[in-house]
Amino acid sequence: MDYRPLHFIDRPVEPVFDTPPARQKTPPCPDGFSWDGKVYRVEQLLSEWRDFSRRGRMGNNMRPSHAAVAAGRGSLGVGRFYFRLLVDTGQVFDIYYDRAIRDADDRKGHWFLYRELGTMPGE
Repeated sequence: MDYRPLHFIDRPVEPVFDTPPARQKTPPCPDGFSWDGKVYRVEQLLSEWRDFSRRGRMGNNMRPSHAAVAAGRGSLGVGRFYFRLLVDTGQVFDIYYDRAIRDADDRKGHWFLYRELGTMPGE
């Protein structure tokens, strides 16, 4: 099925894991997420992808040969893990985990609700 963005949200969410992930910086799809006072449970993982491109000032701080390797597997604090989810309300969302380190006291990375998707009429 072909999905189209309906709403850009890009707001923090709290993931719900029935079993905590073995690796915090390379998480699997969560079992749900909490946003705006409501818990959404994942009914189906529709797709997932990773983006290890370096953004902003991080984009020019490596030798080209090292940057090519990092683009394939990520490096400390760089990378996003995206998940397209069908949730229990029937809505389709893209969420992502951003590995970016905010400061020395906040090195864990954060989850975001990226956007809501839908199908176009007639599809």
